[in-house]
Amino acid sequence: MTFKKIIGKIHLWLGLSTGLVVFIIAITGCLYAFQAEIQDLTQPYRFVEPQQAAYLPPSVLKGIAEKQLPDKHLHAVEYGQPGKAAQVIFFHFEPSYYYSVYLNPYTGEVLRVKDMDADFFRIVLMGHYYLWLPPQIGQPLVASATLLFAVLLVSGIVLWWPKNKAAAKQRFWLRWKPTLNWKRKNYDLHNVLGFYASWIAVILTLTGLVWGFQWVAQGLHASLGGEKPLLYQEPVSDKSRSEAASEQVPAIDRVWLLMQREYPRAERLEVHVPDSDTAAIAANANADARTFWQIDYRYFDQYTLAELPVEHIYGRLKDAQLADKVLRMNYDIHVGAILGLPGKILAFFCSLVVASLPVTGFLIWWGRRKRAPVARKRAVVNA
Repeated sequence: MTFKKIIGKIHLWLGLSTGLVVFIIAITGCLYAFQAEIQDLTQPYRFVEPQQAAYLPPSVLKGIAEKQLPDKHLHAVEYGQPGKAAQVIFFHFEPSYYYSVYLNPYTGEVLRVKDMDADFFRIVLMGHYYLWLPPQIGQPLVASATLLFAVLLVSGIVLWWPKNKAAAKQRFWLRWKPTLNWKRKNYDLHNVLGFYASWIAVILTLTGLVWGFQWVAQGLHASLGGEKPLLYQEPVSDKSRSEAASEQVPAIDRVWLLMQREYPRAERLEVHVPDSDTAAIAANANADARTFWQIDYRYFDQYTLAELPVEHIYGRLKDAQLADKVLRMNYDIHVGAILGLPGKILAFFCSLVVASLPVTGFLIWWGRRKRAPVARKRAVVNA
């Protein structure tokens, strides 16, 4: 058996075994590509009329939101640019729930109480991450399928590679002559579109593997000279200093005012309510709401407001090394946001083509499978 035939067998069986999972991952990624833009167009409660007035502090928005969801765990209060609604986020792992209360940041008016687990794009994202299965089952399946898809990409390029210049002419262009049957057109769709998409799909796959396997993330980080831990862990507040805390202005409001002063041009600012009497107040500011990698993550003692250092990569951007920034960029690269709208368009069409590959590949296999018995019959007759 020749080298290409061996590669062809590997490509075939990997494609058949992972095709459905790859299709789901790719089509959900395609649907999610313009999530932010579509939500802004279809969800008017995300916006308010800008006013010449100060925002209400987090403690006030927190109190209003808690009346809407009194039995839920409040996670954070988020402010956007002028004209954007504030969000009070309620999130918990066990029992699992995720709610957002949208508020007018100037008046405190409740604009919408939303169960985010019922949101269309949240459902799409859970399919992309977990195939709508429990995370402990779905996450390893998605990660493993992504790893096998990386092998499929390499084997696909090997099979596509033309033997000579004459063959190369047929590998770069789709042929849509009326005389060509649908099988030939389907074959070209798989080969030609697959080849062009593969160069972007490699990037999408590698960034997906960074989430899927810790050894991939750690290996990439270390190869770029990274030394900090990748696992997120908040520092601890000094409970013994609780008597030093001021009772006049809530600590989350003081942190919020500090963040406002230090980041007057931030397009998104978030303050996390401490989960316990030893938790820190986490706050972050994003200079560009279209991406996430530039976020400055800050942590404060909830009693003294002293800033608390962290060892991991999710600290201040100015303290991040190249390796840290690459890992922080992973999401923005994966969705194409790192290149703005053109990058999202590229990611959308690449995901769409990748979703088509299991379908066109299956049709190629099915067509050959049906031809095989006919060929054997002819061989017997001719004999």
